[in-house]
Amino acid sequence: MDFDTIAAISTPPGEGAIAIIRLSGDEAIQIADRIFYAKKRLNEAESHTIHYGHIKENNEVIEEVMVSVMRAPRTFTREDVVEINCHGGIVSVNRVLQLLLRTGARLAEPGEFTKRAFLNGRIDLSQAEAVMDLIRAKTDRAMGVALRQMDGNLSRLIRNLRQEILDALAQVEVNIDYPEYDDVEEMTQQMLLEKTRLVKASVEQLLQTAQQGKILREGLATAIIGRPNVGKSSLLNQLIQEDKAIVTDIAGTTRDIIEEYVNVRGVPLRLIDTAGIRETEDIVEKIGVERSRKALSEADFILLVLNQHEPLTKEDYALFEAASGQQFVVVLNKTDLEREMDLEEVYRLAGDHPVVLTSMVEEQGAIQLEEAIKKMFFEGEIDAGDATYVSNVRHIALLHQAQEALDAVISGVDMGMPVDIVQIDMTRAWDLLGEITGDSVQDELLDQLFNQFCLGK
Repeated sequence: MDFDTIAAISTPPGEGAIAIIRLSGDEAIQIADRIFYAKKRLNEAESHTIHYGHIKENNEVIEEVMVSVMRAPRTFTREDVVEINCHGGIVSVNRVLQLLLRTGARLAEPGEFTKRAFLNGRIDLSQAEAVMDLIRAKTDRAMGVALRQMDGNLSRLIRNLRQEILDALAQVEVNIDYPEYDDVEEMTQQMLLEKTRLVKASVEQLLQTAQQGKILREGLATAIIGRPNVGKSSLLNQLIQEDKAIVTDIAGTTRDIIEEYVNVRGVPLRLIDTAGIRETEDIVEKIGVERSRKALSEADFILLVLNQHEPLTKEDYALFEAASGQQFVVVLNKTDLEREMDLEEVYRLAGDHPVVLTSMVEEQGAIQLEEAIKKMFFEGEIDAGDATYVSNVRHIALLHQAQEALDAVISGVDMGMPVDIVQIDMTRAWDLLGEITGDSVQDELLDQLFNQFCLGK
């Protein structure tokens, strides 16, 4: 498959020790060679070697660089690839990039390098998506899942399932075309039923990992809620080990929503410190309270903070009611002060949800809170090295659709429908599983997926 030559900056914008410009395409080496000056020309260089020299334009030295040459097919894109290591200044690296574009390269689209790796057969679609998962991973566990998906663990499992389905469909066709026995219809239906149940069991096993996989991949939107001045901002600062939120004794200090990612025992939380929820006449605080209620309604997980130095109030009861039906942990704060709150009532309101006693002032209870969060979401942990781990939302949706198609096959056989009708749903399951790896996928979906990548990847 022939493409034009693309170029892009592959390191984050800003100042740093080095910046890397990547080229990929049939003319990558030739284009770089036109502006690179050294004792040895890049056209003559062996694959996977690095060379010192200068980038020049009209005999003017623009940059001192190290240039790596990698020849097809032993590259990420399976095309000729050149990587130019420049000094990490914004002006210098952009000047080199602009010179490459004037010399014959085209600016790469977001994710185009990875897209070419997919189109050239270097990786399949699930592996391509794992590249972005690896970049965005916020915990070691999430990174481990992405790495194993990049290695093709999920791809191999999906292809094995598709082969099982293909074998069944082929056998159905043989039995239909060459009926040698009177009971061929019954034999075919029984074979189809056994194969379908086998594939469905594997799909269901994958889906059992979906909830935890989605948590690892996307993190949990976690709302920290409570009345004003119960210690919400102190809890946020304790979890992230940084003074992000303003902490004072004045009620209503937090007027806006503060968001921060934190890794709690392998569970990535997107912490949202909300304004204290109470009735107020302050216009600015009232806006903050409304935003807090919205954050509460959209949260995946809630940390409900109470001040045990005060009795339960109607606002506390309202918070318990708002959190009902969602995953939450009750954080009973200010245990360094005399208790005024009815603990039995707190445990009654919490029900099966954990209650953790803390003192943010004395930094007590943080370990117990982290353990409670981990237990809620990763009890009976799934090993991140499990080859059947699935974490991508698109994959999960396709697996659910494939499961429905397989259920339709089983229902069709049970109802005594003709085999040639039942196999339509079997074929649909085969196609749906193929969309996970990209073996059957539309161009529009590819564009949509790769546009989510960063430029230069």
